[in-house]
Amino acid sequence: MASLEVPLANPRYSPVHISADAYYRIPPRVLYKTYPVYAPGREPAGYQDWLRQQAPVIAFDPARLHSREDWIKAGELVFNAPTSFSPVFFSAADLRDTAFFKETGMPVAKDGTIPFARWVIRRKGEVELGSMGCNTCHTRVLPDGTVVPGAQGNNPGDREGARMLRRAAQVMDPAKVLARMAGFARQFEMPWLPDDPNRRARAMSLDELIAAGEAIPPGVTARANTSMFLPPQIPDLIRVRERRYLDHTGLIRHRAIADLMRYSSLSQDMFAYDRYGDLPAPRLDAGHAARYSDEQLYALALYLYSLQPPPNPNPAGELAARGQRVFARAGCGGCHTPPLYTNNKLIPVEGFMPPAADRARFDILEVRVGTDPRYALETHKGTGYYKVPSLKGLWYRGPLEHNGSVATLEDWFDPARLRAGYVPTGFKSYNGQAHPVPGHRFGLSLSADDKAALIAFLRTL
Repeated sequence: MASLEVPLANPRYSPVHISADAYYRIPPRVLYKTYPVYAPGREPAGYQDWLRQQAPVIAFDPARLHSREDWIKAGELVFNAPTSFSPVFFSAADLRDTAFFKETGMPVAKDGTIPFARWVIRRKGEVELGSMGCNTCHTRVLPDGTVVPGAQGNNPGDREGARMLRRAAQVMDPAKVLARMAGFARQFEMPWLPDDPNRRARAMSLDELIAAGEAIPPGVTARANTSMFLPPQIPDLIRVRERRYLDHTGLIRHRAIADLMRYSSLSQDMFAYDRYGDLPAPRLDAGHAARYSDEQLYALALYLYSLQPPPNPNPAGELAARGQRVFARAGCGGCHTPPLYTNNKLIPVEGFMPPAADRARFDILEVRVGTDPRYALETHKGTGYYKVPSLKGLWYRGPLEHNGSVATLEDWFDPARLRAGYVPTGFKSYNGQAHPVPGHRFGLSLSADDKAALIAFLRTL
């Protein structure tokens, strides 16, 4: 654990995790058999009655896993296993309400299922809606209804959460709802920053806080340790085995499968107990906490390593071949090096000077590309770097950039995004104001024909 993470830009406040002894005193999560959730009008007749007749079944048993294929299949179960049985983004009533889908834009798979949640039977006769497994954020439904596990997710979770708050304020005391939302926002604060942008939430009204959630598009989320105002793009986990750093800021070093296991436990459960500098650590209540077992983490990591992209519908024709030549001529491969289309290095942001210790330990590229540095400096994941992302799978991902500011590759190569009056086509901001999307000027001066060819090539990767 001591060597897992890249220090924060202010290393004094790098996270300090709970001890191994405290960690292993937390009981492992029991994973029960789960069942598909269907959209309104798509559920088989009698399905709920059938579910109520099912007995609880413990689905993860490492004693029954004998081959690599067994472990990968078990990892899929871990990926889809809920960690919450209380409404976070949506309730069971929401998923039976056609208005919910119209208002939020939650996509539905071609077979009528909702791949972001599962029904669970932990007690016979009681059917619970479970969510907040890996699948809730890391599953994408393509326009044709194809489900892509591990891809940049497109469940509009923050908009769903904002809708829940707005409806709660209609039936509860709005002051209590505001207090609850303020408590949620407080987790993002960084007391050691003199001008912490997250503190602005303290002065916002309930309507303003709800609007901040509604402004976050699918594919972007204010996940733990990030920010409501600087929410990150949800990462694509397909081909994660090829990446040496995880998170947009390269916070986590990925040297072997054990690192992915550790990170999975941190990001899903243990981050809540981190201590920063001399600030008090959150209280660990082992009686109510849960964690993945080591076996569950190993199975999950094997499953993530096994994930493959969906079939690419973009033809590798003459235009794409020309685009590949443009890619080589423009020197794109210096950072996005084939065949991985990343050099797996870190790029310092403006306003941060890598210390000598970092240069000795990490793969740091001696260039700066001018990308908005705030996420790398003003969040709990702020290392002072952005990692060089892989260009593989761009055709099914979006919105793009570390905070999802642009919706398409065409927008990314449009020099208009550098202008002060630009209205981002992806995540705009919590107040919807126009602002530039700076940095990475590479390719902006290409001719229209060369841009079209380059984009055609990138969509074949």
